[in-house]
Amino acid sequence: MGHINKVYCLKVTVFPAQSQSFFRELEFCAFIYLGSDIHPSLAGITITLFHQVSSSMQKVPEEWTEREREMEQPVRSGGEEDRETLMMELTRLVQKTVKESSWWERRGIDCSILAMAFISLPAAFLLLGSSQVVWFALGLLVMGVAHAVITVKGTHLSSHGALSESAVWGQFWAVFFIEVCGSFTARAGVKAHVKMHHAHTNVIGLGDSSTWKVPFLPRIMYLFVAPLTVPIITPIVAMGQLKGQPLWAVVRTVVCVSLGVYSQYILLRCVSGLECGPALLVMLLSRAMFSLPYIHVNIFQHIGLPMFSPNRRPKRIYQMSHGVLNLPRNPLLDWTFGHSLINCHVEHHLFPSLSDNMCLKVKPIVSRYLKEKSLPYQEDSYLSRLSLFFHKYQELMVCAPPITELVGVQ
Repeated sequence: MGHINKVYCLKVTVFPAQSQSFFRELEFCAFIYLGSDIHPSLAGITITLFHQVSSSMQKVPEEWTEREREMEQPVRSGGEEDRETLMMELTRLVQKTVKESSWWERRGIDCSILAMAFISLPAAFLLLGSSQVVWFALGLLVMGVAHAVITVKGTHLSSHGALSESAVWGQFWAVFFIEVCGSFTARAGVKAHVKMHHAHTNVIGLGDSSTWKVPFLPRIMYLFVAPLTVPIITPIVAMGQLKGQPLWAVVRTVVCVSLGVYSQYILLRCVSGLECGPALLVMLLSRAMFSLPYIHVNIFQHIGLPMFSPNRRPKRIYQMSHGVLNLPRNPLLDWTFGHSLINCHVEHHLFPSLSDNMCLKVKPIVSRYLKEKSLPYQEDSYLSRLSLFFHKYQELMVCAPPITELVGVQ
C-alpha cells in the first residue's frame, strides 16, 4: 500500500487538471517517468486511479502504454532515481508558466493568426481576378501564405489538440484543418504524427522520420524538385491510408477532402473568373509555395541526430534533448509554420500539447534547465542543415542510420 499511496499522491500533486490538452501531455509524462518506479503488479491500479481523475480525457495511446511495460523495472541506484525526476521537475516549471498565462497567450494569439489567414482569402481571390500581373502575383502570394498558415500551422496545432480545451471541439478542428484544408485523413495523420513520431521520437522503426526518405531519388531531385509535388501526392496518399479504416471514417475523409479541393476550385472559377486550366495551375502553385521548406524542416530537425533502439531507448528528457533540433527564428516560417515547428521544436517535443506561442514563452525555461543539467540543447541554422544534407545525402537519406547508445542513461 505504501507504493500505491506514493504514486497516487505524486500524480495528483504534479498533474492537476487545468486543460484537457495540457493534461493529456502531463499524463503521458507521468506514465513515462513513473513507469520504472512502479511495480508491474501496481501498474493497472495506477492507471485506474489516474483515469478516475481524468475520465473525460482522451485515452492513452496503445504505443505509450506498450512503452511503459518495457520500462517497468526496479530503480538500480540513487543516481538513476535522481534522473527520473528531471522531466517532472521541468514539467513543474513549465506548468507554472502555463498556469500563470492568459487564454490569449495560451491559445488566442495562434487562433488569431489562423483567423487572419482565412480573412485574407477573399482579397486573394479578388486579386487573382485582376488582369494586371502585379496584382495577380500579389493575390497568388497572399493565397500561398494563407494556405501554408492554415495547412501547416493549423493542421499541426489541431492534431495536438492545442486549439481548444474542449475534446469535442479539438476533434472538430482536427478534421477541419487536416481533412478539409490539408487534404489528408485525420485518423492516419494523428496516429502517424502524435502516437508514433512523438511517442517514439528517433526510435528506429517507429518514430525515426523514415517516412520522409525516398532513397531512389537523387539529392537534387529530392531536396529541390520532388517537394513541389506534395500538393498532388498528399490526397493520393490519404486515399491509400483509408484501407482498414471504418466505413464512416472513409466516407468522412473522402467528403471532406473533396469539399476542400472543390471549394477552392469553384471560388477561383466564380470569384476570380479563371478558366479551368489557370484555376488548376493557381491551386497547384499556391499549395506548393512552401513545400520546399516544409520538407526541409521535417528532415532537418531529426535525421542526422542520435537514433535509438526500441529496446534501449533513454528516458524522455534525454531522448528529446539528443534527438530534436531547433532552427533559428525566421519571421516568415515562424508565421506560416509556427514556432513549434521552427525555433521551439525541442520544447514542442517535450510538451506537444502547448500552442506555438506557449512553446515560445517556455523556451527560455527549457533551454536554461537543459543547460543547467548538462543536457544538450541543439540548435543549427537552416542553411547549415541544408548544406549538411546536400553533402551527406547518401549517409543521411539513403543508408540506415546508426543506433546511438547513451552510456549511463539507457
